[in-house]
Amino acid sequence: MFGDMMGMMGKLKETQKKVEETKERLHSVLIDEKSHDEKLNVTITANRTIKAIDIDDELLQDKDMLEDYLILTINKAIARATTVHETEVAAVAKEGMPNIPGMDMFK
Repeated sequence: MFGDMMGMMGKLKETQKKVEETKERLHSVLIDEKSHDEKLNVTITANRTIKAIDIDDELLQDKDMLEDYLILTINKAIARATTVHETEVAAVAKEGMPNIPGMDMFK
């Protein structure tokens, strides 16, 4: 019994380390999101850090339109990055979880 508990604790620590390594790796996973007409491009990491914004000169002429484009495109980029981030971290966490009856947290 005690050995099983120690084994589970070791596995949990190993899983925690893998989750942290995955989060660190996600800093280098880049996601590009473009506006529907490709006048705006946002590059974001899977950890939701904006790395670049490329704006077509035409958008610079209309402040309101530029703001709308930025909001829509950045929100889409954040949503995609969040999906990638959560999927990657959940996969690593699920892989390393010990099999404890009644504790299926990742259905």
